[in-house]
This record gives sequence, structure tokens and C-alpha cells, in this order.
Amino acid sequence: MNNIKQKRVASEMTRVISEILLEEARDELLKTVSITGCDVAPDLSFAKVYFTSLSTMSHQNLEKEMEEASSFIRLELAEKMNLRNTPKLKFIYDESIAYGNKIERILKEIHED
Repeated sequence: MNNIKQKRVASEMTRVISEILLEEARDELLKTVSITGCDVAPDLSFAKVYFTSLSTMSHQNLEKEMEEASSFIRLELAEKMNLRNTPKLKFIYDESIAYGNKIERILKEIHED
């Protein structure tokens, strides 16, 4: 498959999943989740969806909650996107934001000294 199409589908999936969580999810925990990115397999059969949350819940519990909601999200995704096959979704907690905040804090401490 064309790499450009793969990136376009991943970008659209990121946008649509964000809208689904914000507008259609009933669970308040899902409304605190932000989708940071998506990687789609070349045959569009599988997608890794990266997310972060402002919730104080542990990363493992958040991933478990997202996996439980994945069938609902996949169903809504199939209705909103015009794809022949809707990919299976695997939710992965994105630690890059927390890592960036940690580096930012360290740099700020260094500049204060």
C-alpha cells in the first residue's frame, strides 16, 4: 500500500477517534483521554492508537479501560470512516508527553541554578 495513503488514514483515524471519545462516549474516564497518534498497518488490518490522559489512574488501568472500549470505538469508527475493513485497534499509553514534561522541569531547574 502507498505510504501516503497509510499516513492519511492514520491521521483521519486519530481525528475521528478523538471526536468519538469526546462526543459519544458515556464514560467520563474516556472523555479525559487525548489521542496523540495512530500507526496503521500497510494492509489496514491493524492500528496502534497512542493516547494520554489527565486522569490520575495508572497507565495499565487506563490501557485496560481503553481495550474494553475498543469494540465500541471500532464500531463508531466504521460508521464514520469510509474504509473497506475497519482495523483492529490496540491502545497504547503514550509516555512521550510525561517524558517531555520531565525534561522541561529538569532544564528549568538547571537554568534557575
